[in-house]
Amino acid sequence: MTIVELRQYTLVPGGRDTLVALFDRHFVESQEAEGMRIVGQFRDLDRPDRFVWVREFPSMTARLAALTAFYSGPVWKEHRDAANATMVDVDDVLMMRSIQPIGYASRDAPAGLVVAGVCPLADPDYASHFDRAVRPALGPVLGTAQTIHEPNTFPALPVREGEDVFVWFTRLSAPDGFDAFAARVAALGAKGLTGPVHLLRLAPTPRSALR
Repeated sequence: MTIVELRQYTLVPGGRDTLVALFDRHFVESQEAEGMRIVGQFRDLDRPDRFVWVREFPSMTARLAALTAFYSGPVWKEHRDAANATMVDVDDVLMMRSIQPIGYASRDAPAGLVVAGVCPLADPDYASHFDRAVRPALGPVLGTAQTIHEPNTFPALPVREGEDVFVWFTRLSAPDGFDAFAARVAALGAKGLTGPVHLLRLAPTPRSALR
């Protein structure tokens, strides 16, 4: 079971460019060397002090091993003070299982606008409704995932607990088409959900694979 983390960090005012530079330069290959897959990292276009990123692990067992290795390893130890100095809150984390694996392009490919839809679930079997009624209206879906209720075996990095969320990812080729896209999502209604879909409008960093 592939484990997906959607991580949303609140940063100090003006700190995002510093963290983006640190992350792209030091925290991509160094994490992947420990067995993680760094799916993408983004500037949230609607919240100037938010940095959003996604990573995957082959299993919960692999997650524990990879996180232990990276956060006790030399790259994090060298750069953690500079990275932590940019951060206010790093606990907004969804730990999920992959349903549709998240596809990505070469890190050298042109970047588009990535949109993540965060769907608060009333029905834990929402995935079948999504495939029937929601997916056709979104255009190409790059991947989907849903929260799991497994113990967080690496408590040094907290995750959101006690909620059911379904997340989908898509890409818009024209950023100025977002308003029409958002209206289309809103018109789909909230069947199977406890409220409206929360859309994240995400600009890939230069080294994001999901772009």
